[in-house]
Amino acid sequence: MADPLSTDKLIPTVAHWGAYLARVRDGRLIALEPHPLDPDPSPIGRGIVNAITSEARISEPMIRKSWLDHGPRAGDNARGQEPFVAVSWDRAFELVANALNDVRARHGNAAIFGGSYGWASAGRFHHAQSQLRRFLNLAGGYTTAVNSYSKGALEVILPHVVGDSVRDRPDTPGWLEIAANTKRVIAFGGLPPKNAQVFAGGMLKHDAAEGMDACRRAGVKFVNLGPQRDDIAAKLDAQWLPVRPGSDAAVMLALAHVLITEKLADFEFVSRACIGYDAFRAYVLGESDGVAKSPTWAAALAGLPASDIVALARQIAAQRTLMTVQWSLQRADHGEQVCWLAVALAALSGSMGRAGGGVGFGFPRAPGATPPFRISALPQGTNPVREFIPVARLSDALLGPGAPYDYDGEQRSYPDLRLIYWAGGNPFHHHQDLNRMRRAWQRPETIVIQDAFWTEAARHADVVLPVTTTLERNDIASGPGALMASHCAIAPVGAARSDHDIFAALAARLGFANAFTEGRDEMGWIRWLYDQARTAGPTLPPFEQFWRQGIVDLPAVLPPTPFAGLRENPGRHLLLTPSGKIELFSARIASFNYDDCPGHGAWIAPREWLGADAAKRHPIHLISNQPRARLHGQFDQGLASQASKIAGREPLRLHPHDATARGIKTGDVVRVFNDRGSFLAGAVLTEAIMPGVAQISTGAADGNPNMVTRDAGSSKLSQATSAMSTLVEIEKVSS
Repeated sequence: MADPLSTDKLIPTVAHWGAYLARVRDGRLIALEPHPLDPDPSPIGRGIVNAITSEARISEPMIRKSWLDHGPRAGDNARGQEPFVAVSWDRAFELVANALNDVRARHGNAAIFGGSYGWASAGRFHHAQSQLRRFLNLAGGYTTAVNSYSKGALEVILPHVVGDSVRDRPDTPGWLEIAANTKRVIAFGGLPPKNAQVFAGGMLKHDAAEGMDACRRAGVKFVNLGPQRDDIAAKLDAQWLPVRPGSDAAVMLALAHVLITEKLADFEFVSRACIGYDAFRAYVLGESDGVAKSPTWAAALAGLPASDIVALARQIAAQRTLMTVQWSLQRADHGEQVCWLAVALAALSGSMGRAGGGVGFGFPRAPGATPPFRISALPQGTNPVREFIPVARLSDALLGPGAPYDYDGEQRSYPDLRLIYWAGGNPFHHHQDLNRMRRAWQRPETIVIQDAFWTEAARHADVVLPVTTTLERNDIASGPGALMASHCAIAPVGAARSDHDIFAALAARLGFANAFTEGRDEMGWIRWLYDQARTAGPTLPPFEQFWRQGIVDLPAVLPPTPFAGLRENPGRHLLLTPSGKIELFSARIASFNYDDCPGHGAWIAPREWLGADAAKRHPIHLISNQPRARLHGQFDQGLASQASKIAGREPLRLHPHDATARGIKTGDVVRVFNDRGSFLAGAVLTEAIMPGVAQISTGAADGNPNMVTRDAGSSKLSQATSAMSTLVEIEKVSS
């Protein structure tokens, strides 16, 4: 009898969470198997199989009924409440092209908002954000968004403090450099292993576990400063110092206080490589405001014994130390301060500019090694429109066209946005205070969404265009150490088309098809991108060989130790700051006169945290961080994400003390609420989270924490998200 698997095809494909072999039988996806070269594959991939053809899939172009019947209308409060009508692609293209032309003629291109979060594809060609921006740029431009939800505060503050030198590679040093050089890692917010699962361009080898093993064998000590004990791999045997969410800046200041008052700081490095130490020292010692930032002062804020802070400061001074800061800590009220103070503390520590020491942000997000040449991406062209908004201020812009706001030293006003075109990503996953977002989302005349699945954004759109997934198109992916071919494994589901094909058809209707495609189809562009890389990296084989073998190893080059040149010779290795040095005090920021971001790193109490008066009504601090069973909201309907549910709901972790006081047991459905909204979740009791704190992952359709998070900028400097500064109450739902 013939082996029923003998006709199976194994087709290489690449996603954000790894390289896989798609097992296809008779044109159907049977399984997604980890690539044999991946030593520690992410489990997320297996969830794709059932999702590809699930009920959540968009199968044909859909138009909201009243928009189809009556045309675009501003302030249309029916979005999210009406049925959709299926139309042909030709009709959809006609409607979208007419809407674009109408808005351009009446309000100009600045009235078009091009929304995309870039995570829809790991490929270099089918990158939704690049495709959208190329199309809109050729159409005359659009209002764009700057910075990111992930690290918006960090992206704005670090250029002021250290220039651009570490902003684009915040994960250095790598695991092996730590194992070889570092004695102690102080992890503010932990080192969540789940963060090492994903890389924007995909990855062939998940090697974080190997790196952790090397650190353990080398005897590197780890300290986890955060509210969750298991926010770091168990194999690292980390010391847990639980601190209240939002108090990290206070702890950093107290550590600096010990280094300064006990004369343990690297004053020689600070005097040569930094500017503004006197102002920073005066603040830390309380000379400028009358409040010494001592361990005793910080202990009362953080809920951490002062003796632990003193001991930790002495260890930092005595040993080569790396301080890492999770991006989640700066997604908070005054999130810029924890970034600035981490740099200041590292400068004082004696380890900055030395191998394996200093400070890193977002570790272990991805390996530190990079290819020795640039891998090309789809050219986006130039946007002739100069308008932009900080990405986390979308609701503000929609609700208040013309309203003034501050951003990074500028006084700006929000544009009048009449049409939103969103391809790639789901703003109803990323944005805060979704009840407010829904009100804002009614304001534009037209909203176009391109997606493969019925997300909340799609359900609240006027035009929904179905796009293919990674498995339904060809592409080229670039991850750490490898260039990978991603082959089309199955035919498009339903009438789905790639973003490129959709924009090419629209470009034809708008009169710039040749400029958009440059005469290339999908494979023509993929070959062009590869040839561009081959010109930069002449060791790459011919395209046909690469496409056939699927993987080309890229020689990895470890970047130089950050600030090593500054330590060696500050006069020759200037940073891209006004002074050319690390700015412990920034005259530029001070000149902005922001009441929520002074000229040096500081402790500014969040509006919502366990030390606020608001905690009397809502006494639980809610942490809403990234999930381990999916990427953002992608494939929440997949097997990996569904297996993590509790009673069909996204799991919410809380301490037994808090649960007992509310009559809650593991497995109960609970309501999480505050004055902004509420959501349901499945309770999980654990002592791995400190009392007074609850944690739930973002991205789930059945337990979205952004129903309760606060939609306000972290400060006037960055206007980034402050989602992690959220207080709630929790109650059991009656059965």
